[in-house]
Amino acid sequence: MIFQVILTGIILIAAGAFTSGSFAIPFGKIKDWKWESYWLVYSISAYIVFPLLACLIFAPGFLSIYRNVPNNVIIRVFLLGAVYGIGNLSFGLSLRYLGISLGYSLSLGLMLAIGTLVPPVIDGRLKIMIDSSGGNLLIIGVLVACAGIGLSGLAGYLKDKAMPDTEKKKAVSEFHFVKGLFAALLVGITGSAMSLGFEQGIPVVESAAQAGFNPLFTNLPVMLLLLSGTLITSIVWCIYLGIRNNSLSDFIVNKIPATLALNYLFAALAGLLWFSQFILYGMGRSKMGKFTFTSWGILMALTIVFATIWGIYRKEWKGASVKTFIIVIVAMIIIIGSSFMIGISGSL
Repeated sequence: MIFQVILTGIILIAAGAFTSGSFAIPFGKIKDWKWESYWLVYSISAYIVFPLLACLIFAPGFLSIYRNVPNNVIIRVFLLGAVYGIGNLSFGLSLRYLGISLGYSLSLGLMLAIGTLVPPVIDGRLKIMIDSSGGNLLIIGVLVACAGIGLSGLAGYLKDKAMPDTEKKKAVSEFHFVKGLFAALLVGITGSAMSLGFEQGIPVVESAAQAGFNPLFTNLPVMLLLLSGTLITSIVWCIYLGIRNNSLSDFIVNKIPATLALNYLFAALAGLLWFSQFILYGMGRSKMGKFTFTSWGILMALTIVFATIWGIYRKEWKGASVKTFIIVIVAMIIIIGSSFMIGISGSL
């Protein structure tokens, strides 16, 4: 019975991974806007508009929950969201310089390892798991995922060496491996603050459950807190870039009015897709028992898989050798397997 519940959780998280791996696709439809312009519209949509709507629809009365939780918990979750904002901005840059498939693989790989293991190390739950066979399977699953991600990185390196610059630019207009790699490393270090924020927000979830909220949506008040912090970081950085690059006029000026409207629409759609992952992630996480931190590894691993598929569809790997394609496929199979290992570990 426990296994079946966890399997349902994995399926819900996998659906969230699909929307997460797909969120950057609408960016390719945006015209004549600088990166900071569409990232700001995306951020407002993803971090405040849709989370607030979700709370109003699925968790009405959520404001009362915050009054029942210690202030230090609220502050910690908010600040961790702000730190995650740094990682998410870096993630945007990694996609800009590496493309969808390689950017996801390298960025989310570190987020998977750090975000899965650090929270339970801090609160002691990892030690509890290690005392059972589940802990060993969790660590093995993370290591297997890292091996698959390493293969994805190797495939990207081989593609970078083999493809001429003209082909790289066709798939990713601003391709730059070194800049993208640096951005991905920063994502891994700071981006896992989201996972830690979810774990630090457990008192909020418990308060929502005691108040009679639907168990599938008790994570929504935590998400709103986290993403409010993320929004602040994103607004500050995007406005700074807008002033520096003289791009603030993007929001009101365009030679073709229809293009301006479509840019807003596509940026907002990206925000909806990105936030949808956390609706599904929260629902799946509620099925994972007391070892909720295993959910993060599943989300990151499967997001990498879906993003890689999108990258192949968008011809980011066009011109790569057969050997490189084989490495990519093997890496995806390994990562999918690791996600199930991580998820099942919580039931042992």
